Amino acid sequence: MRRSVTIRGARRRPSPAHESRCGAGRSPSDRPRSYARTVDLDILTEKLTTYRKESDRPVVVGISGYCGSGKSTLARSLVSALPGAVRLRGDDFLGPVRSHRRSADWDGVERTRLVEEVLSPFRAGRPSMFQRFDWGRGELAPPEPIPTTDLLIVDLIGLFHREALPNLDVTIWCDVDLDVAATRGMARDHRLGRDHDTLWRDVWIPNERDFEKKHSPQECGAMFYRGERLSLAQHPSA
Repeated sequence: MRRSVTIRGARRRPSPAHESRCGAGRSPSDRPRSYARTVDLDILTEKLTTYRKESDRPVVVGISGYCGSGKSTLARSLVSALPGAVRLRGDDFLGPVRSHRRSADWDGVERTRLVEEVLSPFRAGRPSMFQRFDWGRGELAPPEPIPTTDLLIVDLIGLFHREALPNLDVTIWCDVDLDVAATRGMARDHRLGRDHDTLWRDVWIPNERDFEKKHSPQECGAMFYRGERLSLAQHPSA
């Protein structure tokens, strides 16, 4: 089955609140890329390939969505479809203790470290070292060079935040209802032998709701992914 992409509405003037959240005020060339017609996944891949060729700097694609919404699956699919693209796992930038605590801002997502160690130097073409979180050892791994590529794909909860948005060239929101995403996430944990039901109920689901109220991350997505379909939104700040 071919996966399709559809427009989610006409271009509209962004509200001041949206401009504050999603980075309007940046120069047009520095805002997340928006698209304006219906395409299937093959044409989407072609568009991103063209964007890579036309860009005068390395490109960052940011994928976000609720826990369990399919961010990792989408990131892997895009890496497979776009030769030379590299995925940066969001789990490498989660604080193991703080990500298990209640927070209206997804405080456990280490966006500052992600931006300073990876995204900012990567987009500027500067060499840099970064540290992944080693979940097996429970500490940061030794420093390593940032990936060598012209297209970096980052999938992470809480990514569409004012700390990170200025460093994202293309934004994709995995458009799955929170209840559905949470059900998928808990089922995945059960398959892996993890009993995180209490964390889902008392921490992660409430964190997602609070983050949505405070930051409206869906509004910052230039594209919306729904598993079998991709819906491209006209980015309001473009």
